[in-house]
Amino acid sequence: MKIIDIIRQGKPVFSFEFFPPKDIDGFDKLFKTIDNLKSWNPAFVSVTYGAGGSTRSKTIDLVGRIKNDIGLESMAHLTCVGNSSDEIFKTLESIKKQNVDNVLALRGDPPSGEENFIKPANGFGYATELVQFAHENFSFCIGVAGYPEGHPESLNREEDLIHLKNKVLAGASFIVTQLFFDNQYYIDFVDNLRKIGVDVPVIPGIMPILNLKQIKKFTKMCGAKIPKNLMARLEKVQGDPESVYKIGVDHATDQCEKLLKEGAPGVHFYTLNRSRATLSVLERLRFPK
Repeated sequence: MKIIDIIRQGKPVFSFEFFPPKDIDGFDKLFKTIDNLKSWNPAFVSVTYGAGGSTRSKTIDLVGRIKNDIGLESMAHLTCVGNSSDEIFKTLESIKKQNVDNVLALRGDPPSGEENFIKPANGFGYATELVQFAHENFSFCIGVAGYPEGHPESLNREEDLIHLKNKVLAGASFIVTQLFFDNQYYIDFVDNLRKIGVDVPVIPGIMPILNLKQIKKFTKMCGAKIPKNLMARLEKVQGDPESVYKIGVDHATDQCEKLLKEGAPGVHFYTLNRSRATLSVLERLRFPK
């Protein structure tokens, strides 16, 4: 089933992001996580695509297993990095053969060790081109990424919004945002999109903070900011993992409650292949199973 059709049913949806593990032990742990979260009947789950397409086969296999063996709607991430249009076509064919109806089209980050994105030979340099290619050649429901605080490489917020509008015009049906910790960024982001005529659903991406060092690394990569008062609380207890966890879950729960009250269509959880924090948030939100 297409994700946009699920969203159009009008009920708040929630979903989970996973990444392909490196080894068998990692897959065993991941499927335990999925089993723990499955009982909450997520609208869909998404599976990331490694730098340079390094996890392509694992991503395709995993979304297929989640859809066909576990029975959850799944979405495969797909990037422009390191692939020609012919290779991307074959990848999309493989995803379709898995009975998967949804893809998240991304430009992708430069491969490890490289600072700048380089357009592949006979490939695409922008997510907009990837969206258009997938839309013209397949019947996937296509999602794209949005940055409430602005993409790190954009000159300004206005330019970033126009790029996102172009992705929607090229065929994207919904937007999933990068993580953020101040809801006002999301509210302003959606308001500004509406002002320029972008009316597709915008699903907020939420990551409960579990480790201060780790989250600082993530926010540096994606350009998100941790509010000063939240950072002060975390730094005060950074030597106590359980206290960091509690603050992280409390903050994520508060974010989700307020986002849903503001009319967000749902919440997409960045799980890091773990279930404990996400389950804690869902239980506090009292989402119906």
